[in-house]
Amino acid sequence: MTLATRWPPRTVYAVTPETERTGERLLDSVRAALRGGAYVLQYRDKRRPYEERRELAQAMRKLCVAYARIFIVNDDIALAQEVGADGVHLGKEDLSELAQLRLRAPNLLVGVSCYNSLARAEDAVTHGADYVAFGSVFPSLTKPQAVPCDLQVIRDAYRRLPVPIVAIGGITSQNARQVIDAGAHAVAVISGIFGHDDVESSTRLLCQRLANNGN
Repeated sequence: MTLATRWPPRTVYAVTPETERTGERLLDSVRAALRGGAYVLQYRDKRRPYEERRELAQAMRKLCVAYARIFIVNDDIALAQEVGADGVHLGKEDLSELAQLRLRAPNLLVGVSCYNSLARAEDAVTHGADYVAFGSVFPSLTKPQAVPCDLQVIRDAYRRLPVPIVAIGGITSQNARQVIDAGAHAVAVISGIFGHDDVESSTRLLCQRLANNGN
């Protein structure tokens, strides 16, 4: 079964925050996001030691299995394979690894950050990417220096690419529907989910706004 057939429309894609939360608090927040309806979870963590990241990734993987959700590891192919993640998300500097990765791990879902470049997205798909991500589609509190990506890029990608499109950057329950209407299959959200005290409710509201045309 491919990602395209598993990925429902109007998906909430939760990305874990890189904060100084304890591992226990982070797992509590992840559990709440899954209860609230997040369909994809990406574990993004460039701060903790590898052993701690492995323990957290293993725990998140178990949660995703329990909730029948997709688990993605950011920028760490070895960790993704070690914990049995569904996939890995690669950044700008990692595209050269994509062709070899497809040969080594044909069943691993691979997403690629494409920023505001449709040409990069087309290249990624040619080399085997299962989905592509664009952003920042709105000003981002998490990454204020991120390259801006106009929604027209999402529209063009929707017409030209055969894989799911993820949009990220400054997405909230108030503006998420704009991104879906432009052609994105999923909205990737960090602070719009994990920046709230009630993570479950913030995730559920986001899911409802997508399902109900923003009303």
